[in-house]
Amino acid sequence: MKAAQHQGRSLLYLTIEPDDYDASLQYPLFILLHGFGANMQDLASLSPAINREGYVYACPQAPMAFQLGPGMVGYGWTPRGAEATPEDIQNAEDALDTFFAEIMEKYQVSPGNVILSGFSQGGGMTYRCGLRQPNLFAGLAVLSGTLPDTDSLKARLPEERNQPIFVVHGTADSVLPIDRGRAANEFLQSAGYQPQYKEYPMAHEISPDVLSDLVQWASSVLPPLAR
Repeated sequence: MKAAQHQGRSLLYLTIEPDDYDASLQYPLFILLHGFGANMQDLASLSPAINREGYVYACPQAPMAFQLGPGMVGYGWTPRGAEATPEDIQNAEDALDTFFAEIMEKYQVSPGNVILSGFSQGGGMTYRCGLRQPNLFAGLAVLSGTLPDTDSLKARLPEERNQPIFVVHGTADSVLPIDRGRAANEFLQSAGYQPQYKEYPMAHEISPDVLSDLVQWASSVLPPLAR
């Protein structure tokens, strides 16, 4: 697999091309959105474990830099929690929409051939950007994330609500307690979706069991390119 860093029109991002990448072929795209305080490299390490040959991966870096400690900088899609303003949220969505268009053009990916996945705050952005664009994203995977404001989210949901959604959460998560995952599942079901929701005996993390189940789900929703 080959990784490369790019300065895009709206965001810095990593691409990870599969083994024996052939630019003449049309690969499905797997987008990974990191959580608050991390960076674009954080979820890139998942790509070999998901599939080494059949997807192109893209990992954008959130636009806002935060000082986490002496000499420590992390990135967020918005400030945490209630500190995020409507303008912050809209700016993050706009930056991601520009990125989605750019990366799909770069790899000649057609709408419906993309999985959007995010961890923690990246999971919240997956809900925000993914639910309103079911024709673009074949499926959404939210890993230990939390729903945005449900009233504003519900107002933007499409009429057809059959988009595959994979939601996982840890029962020992002290950063985003398990109630967040359960609330997201309940909201999605009440809105007419049929999410695949699973709980795991883990903290705020991506465990091997989560990764294994993510691979299985992704393969059923958007299979890797078979060569």
